[in-house]
Amino acid sequence: MAALLLSPVVAPAGAADAAGAVTTGPCAPVPAVSRPPRPVPPHTDPATRAVGGPALATTGQVRPAGTSRPPAVPATSWLVADLDSGDVLGGCGPHEYGTPASVQKLLLAATVLPKLDPRQTVTLTPGDLDIEPGSSAVGFAEGGRYRIETLWLGLLLKSGNEAANALARLGGGPDGLPGGLRAMNEHARQLGALQTHAVTASGLDGPGQFTSAYDLALIARACFADATFRRYDTTRETMIPAQPALGEKAFPIENDNQLLYRYPGALGGKTGYTDLARHTYVGAAERNGRRLVVTLLGAEVLDKRGWEQGAALLDWGFGVPRGAAVGRLVNPGELTAGPSASATATPPALAAAGGPGRLAPGGHPWSRPLLAVSLAAVVAGLAGLLLALRHRPHHGRRQR
Repeated sequence: MAALLLSPVVAPAGAADAAGAVTTGPCAPVPAVSRPPRPVPPHTDPATRAVGGPALATTGQVRPAGTSRPPAVPATSWLVADLDSGDVLGGCGPHEYGTPASVQKLLLAATVLPKLDPRQTVTLTPGDLDIEPGSSAVGFAEGGRYRIETLWLGLLLKSGNEAANALARLGGGPDGLPGGLRAMNEHARQLGALQTHAVTASGLDGPGQFTSAYDLALIARACFADATFRRYDTTRETMIPAQPALGEKAFPIENDNQLLYRYPGALGGKTGYTDLARHTYVGAAERNGRRLVVTLLGAEVLDKRGWEQGAALLDWGFGVPRGAAVGRLVNPGELTAGPSASATATPPALAAAGGPGRLAPGGHPWSRPLLAVSLAAVVAGLAGLLLALRHRPHHGRRQR
């Protein structure tokens, strides 16, 4: 009975479930390419796969009943959601594990940006510049002195891996970079991104590093709620200051996210690529007072680049009527609220979306099984069953 109660609820292909979601078969085909072997993902607890609603537990496409089919994009997984309401408008394999590449930098921003004074000037260390040859870099100088704001611009405009190392080190406090990574993983759990585990601050591939399209939407939602992040992320160009003591001249950098230049209402986002992860993308836009976000993992470039695939899905999302949804983005702290949580706090509403109950802190695929969720689901299911009887009638080298 426990296995039955914890099984993902997935409607048959082409059928509507009780919440009005329609599953439409597998994701669009992704062409085979030469790439490093895919890492084996962690075991997923069924409750984790249902976070945000049972319709999201599918490995295929899901959309609201009565809406048009989303465009066929060659990505292994994707999701479109409303940044403000949290409604999930559709997706494909939203809880399937994938590798993040540079979209991981959004988790770094969500975690560390509020902790650091943007006006502070810091010195870059040899460790900060210890990045894979040929990977994304701004061009910061070892021993150079830069404002933290400049590091954020280098991170978000040019996907600088040295900027990621420096910001994670600074955000990690006395523990440095390891402390920054630990904070990133703790923050992911606090956001409800239970399938996300960071091994590198930059998104360069590392063993055991995973995320999902759903988790990326949670992380992006946290980023776009921050006005400072929005300002940095929509900056189109800036100057990296000269370092006279090192003989380094000033130079300009431009934002690599083409959505900003080519999509009306674009709010920003992040590009990513490694040989292992392939193309990853997060983008957001506003239209008629409605703000949507799209996330993609494992995309291949055929006739459209990653941002163009994201733009096509955003167009589809803006065509979905307001209020139509297949699930929702959980709120920060909702899955980690313990018994000592304030009585005045907003109670978890996962039950309304078909998701699991509260998750005990530390209940993470990399630490231990989701016992609290599983037991809560079993107890709730048994209670419901008894009540019914009583009242009969979850490695590439290149990166950018």
